[in-house]
Amino acid sequence: MKDVLRLELPVLPLRNTVILPHTTTGVDVGRPKSKRAVEEALNADRYIFLVTQKDPEVDDPTPEDLFAVGTLAVVKQAMRLPDGTLQVMVEARNRARLVSYVAAPYLRAVGEVLSEPPLQDPSLARVLVNEVQEAFERYLQNHKTLRLDRYQQEAVKSTLDPAILADLVTHHATWSLEEKQEILETPEVEERLKKVLALLLRDLERFELDKKIAARVKEQMDQNQREYYLREQMKAIQKELGGGEDFLSEIEELRERIEKKGMPEGVKEKALKELKRLERMQPGSPEATVSRTYLDWLLDVPWTEADPEVLDIFVTKRVLDEDHYGLRDVKERILEYLAVRQLTQEKEVRGHAPILCFVGPPGVGKTSLGKSIARSMNRKFHRISLGGVRDEAEIRGHRRTYIGALPGKIIQGMKQVGVVNPVFLLDEIDKLSSDWRGDPASALLEVLDPEQNHTFTDHYLDVPYDLSKVFFITTANTLSTIPKPLLDRMEVIEIPGYTLPEKRAIARHFRWPFQVKEAGLEGKLEVTDRAIERIVQEYTREAGVRNLDRELSKVARKAAKDYLESPWEGVRVVDAQDLEAYLGVPKYRPDRAEKAPQVGVAQGLAWTPYGGALLTIEAVAVPGTGKVNLTGNLGEVMKESAHAALTYLRAHREEWSLPEGFHKEYDLHIHVPEGATPKDGPSAGITMATALASALTGRPVRMDIAMTGEITLRGKVLAIGGVKEKLLAAHQAGIFRVVLPKENEPELKEVPEEILKDLEITFVEEVGEVLRLLLLPPSPPPVAPTDRPQPGAGA
Repeated sequence: MKDVLRLELPVLPLRNTVILPHTTTGVDVGRPKSKRAVEEALNADRYIFLVTQKDPEVDDPTPEDLFAVGTLAVVKQAMRLPDGTLQVMVEARNRARLVSYVAAPYLRAVGEVLSEPPLQDPSLARVLVNEVQEAFERYLQNHKTLRLDRYQQEAVKSTLDPAILADLVTHHATWSLEEKQEILETPEVEERLKKVLALLLRDLERFELDKKIAARVKEQMDQNQREYYLREQMKAIQKELGGGEDFLSEIEELRERIEKKGMPEGVKEKALKELKRLERMQPGSPEATVSRTYLDWLLDVPWTEADPEVLDIFVTKRVLDEDHYGLRDVKERILEYLAVRQLTQEKEVRGHAPILCFVGPPGVGKTSLGKSIARSMNRKFHRISLGGVRDEAEIRGHRRTYIGALPGKIIQGMKQVGVVNPVFLLDEIDKLSSDWRGDPASALLEVLDPEQNHTFTDHYLDVPYDLSKVFFITTANTLSTIPKPLLDRMEVIEIPGYTLPEKRAIARHFRWPFQVKEAGLEGKLEVTDRAIERIVQEYTREAGVRNLDRELSKVARKAAKDYLESPWEGVRVVDAQDLEAYLGVPKYRPDRAEKAPQVGVAQGLAWTPYGGALLTIEAVAVPGTGKVNLTGNLGEVMKESAHAALTYLRAHREEWSLPEGFHKEYDLHIHVPEGATPKDGPSAGITMATALASALTGRPVRMDIAMTGEITLRGKVLAIGGVKEKLLAAHQAGIFRVVLPKENEPELKEVPEEILKDLEITFVEEVGEVLRLLLLPPSPPPVAPTDRPQPGAGA
């Protein structure tokens, strides 16, 4: 084995350069330790190790900051410049591997000098030499900045030694520090030449690509220069004709805005095409005005602008609790939606924005819930009222062929908010209607379909617009008037009416402080809980709290007037007995339910878009010819329920001791009071059957029990809807016993616990169970005057 030459020499660390063997180059030395290393080499045998730093930013490198392989060099000359820097000329001789560093005031190390290994395949080496020389010649011809003098080029061309050629080419090439270091550390000559050739061929391919790109850019520049020249000519012509400079400057401004707007490529092409048409028009022509307005709309709607979204269900929960009392189930479902969005965003799996539909009576907080969601997500909020909208163009916009055409409400809203990810509240979606101008509900199908709304097309813009990032929320009082295809695209969240304790809490903690502040009476006016309860029971009749808010506002305004007329000291407290002075005579009786048993009268429960309500049904049987008269503004379904109840009683006449032939000998009149209010639905079936049975038998009906349920001809009691609202209505009316169909028993989970604990609910499956529970024994006939004991008579 050949002995390895070991030397202990000073080390000169190099920044941003790799010095290879067989080269002579200059190095500027400015660091104190490096100067000391050069001086030590000059004072000795002039030999020094040149090693490159891994990170050129390190000012005081340690052995760990240097590569393990460097170069053994001879210091040929050193010159001190006026600023103290040493300019050193070094001649690199051999590769060297540093084995260990020696403690010294400067870097000093023991290194092994690596001699060039013999060629493993001389014929392969000759071929590689020729290819490297040819590739390097082309490299020099195509390189934009690298220039070698004739002596340097001749040195590369005439070199036949493969090791020297590889080092010379690497020395002259503009490769990265890591690439040159890799060649320095490659021991085999053939492998070294292969790496050099691969790098040269890589750069030659890059040069060819740069040429193609440059040619393409030059062609584009020539086209731009031609357009610029023609534009300048047009400006000159317009100037000669008089005016037009402002119009041309507007065209240039529009072109610049279109380029910077960030539109999708198809939209940008259409905008530029429209701009070219505008450029050829007369500035004052009607067509130019239409075209300019269209371009303004394209530039004003957001295409990429977005608010930074906050998805944190804890923040949303805090905001919802701050703004709304109760609504536990509703808040829970909203948080479930946002939790899914938060998780999918963290996983970078963007889903479609949810489309929620809040359904409930007026005044329960549907619109304000939408505002709270937008605030909790740091999104802009926009409300679009759909009540009474009957023109499809209100949603999709008008085509530009019409005079005064505009985009629809959706695009107008996007322009107003200025971002692509707002919260849109489509209010009163159940109040849409249609006529000869189209069906707006059908136009909303595309808007509210997550699979389609990313390419929503407004008739005015006539380009696809992405609505998939918009969080749509719709509100409705009832689902019955919403078309089924539209309803299918939304997740329905039902918002029930408020109970008396909830209304009291909302008034106490939310609305009363607001109204007192609005009236300027903070710290001067209070209201008792008894007064709030009386307002709820005697001055309002609603499922929500809108009228309650109005009445509280009246109290505060009246107090403000009184305070200005005769200021008071301290705090005035409004109690229940003071309300008539503030609000006048009560509008409603707090307990509308009759308590005494009645013949031919039954207490039912109804559902309305405004919440639950008591439904009193009266029936009278009078001698006649078997006519059935139904009054009280009843719908077709309710009339059919009355006939079904009558048929059931005829089929079970003997069981309930009904008069024989009553359907021929008596006229039956069924009436539902409050005839101005339309009523429909099958849920009054058992109530009608009870009232009819009472009228025909003379047996009184218990009025402390309310009932609801659909009746069949066989006497079965079927499930009904609106259980929660109906039970709230019974509770508020002071009725604490309710008859419900057995099939509705699972729905009691949705009823508030404070209501359920006060109610006694009886579940029935047959009409017979209802009649046995509701019908009392017949009252004894009144005593005739002749049968009464005479005064003084008897023994």
